[in-house]
Amino acid sequence: MEKANTNLIKEINLNLVRKVLKQISKTTKPQLAALTDLSVVTINTLMQELLNNGEIFEDEIVPSNGGRHALTYRFNYEYSLALIIHINEKQGTDVVCTTVVNLNEDALMKEEHPFQIFNATQFYSTIQDIISLYPSIKVIGIGIPGQSVNGEITVSSHERLNGIRLAEDVQSKFGLPVIVENDVNAAVCGYVYREQIDEDQCVLAIYFPENSPPGMGIYLRNGVLKGKHGLAGEIKFLPSIVWDESKGTEVFFNSICEIIQILQSVFDPDRIVIYRENIEEVSFFHFLESYKSKHKMPLYPKVIFSDLFYEDFKTGLRGLTLKELERPIIVFK
Repeated sequence: MEKANTNLIKEINLNLVRKVLKQISKTTKPQLAALTDLSVVTINTLMQELLNNGEIFEDEIVPSNGGRHALTYRFNYEYSLALIIHINEKQGTDVVCTTVVNLNEDALMKEEHPFQIFNATQFYSTIQDIISLYPSIKVIGIGIPGQSVNGEITVSSHERLNGIRLAEDVQSKFGLPVIVENDVNAAVCGYVYREQIDEDQCVLAIYFPENSPPGMGIYLRNGVLKGKHGLAGEIKFLPSIVWDESKGTEVFFNSICEIIQILQSVFDPDRIVIYRENIEEVSFFHFLESYKSKHKMPLYPKVIFSDLFYEDFKTGLRGLTLKELERPIIVFK
């Protein structure tokens, strides 16, 4: 038990040192001891382990307050890399976007691969090529326009994705941890991050693609609410709501108002973000006021339109994927 406790304390201290080094980039051992409240002896031991692992490297020698020179150590942001893959509609075209990012969230490479029909073989080949170029990739995050139920994609606007066990397939082929996240779930996380919203707020995001039914992401209590099978937010299955925009602007606006009323009744959110390009906001909010007068509620939520879906999608997926690289605390029993 004593050894287990010692190992646990060491792991906690290592994670603390990693976190501080990641934030400040470069430091000396005495400075790090002061920042972490750990003893210099403990810092010496931990830094040697990080140095041996390649997580840090020796940098320059600088004068210290005592007149003696001190060696600085620099955090290695490229010790672990993440491969971020977005499968998304961009300006009416389906695109697979690949990005390799380091622990500082710097993009080391970006590529875009337009496609008409999703091809799994070509998709896996693209991943293999990138991993060969960046062998320090330790996690893969994939954002998809759809949902995965018990590991199998069952709800997607891309028919070729349905039925694929994407996370399992990629993990078995490349031996790396994989997360697969719904595009709107990732986007609502990106929005919360971009707007620096308090973690205890409830934020709902609705995405209206150009050629597909809408989807919704639910951010609640510092995380995405997915439901038992991951299907929370599949609002396209709601009965009696018309999503067909060909029936006219008024019908479309009314559908948005109906879903706002439903979501207010169920979630009482702090705000609802609607992702939609080329919408006349002034006309919609005029319509919404008219709708409110006919459908009384104690209150309606704050509604915000945004055309930054793709940016929030990328930001959210990047954050969720990099979070997988944070080392968990292992409790020994």
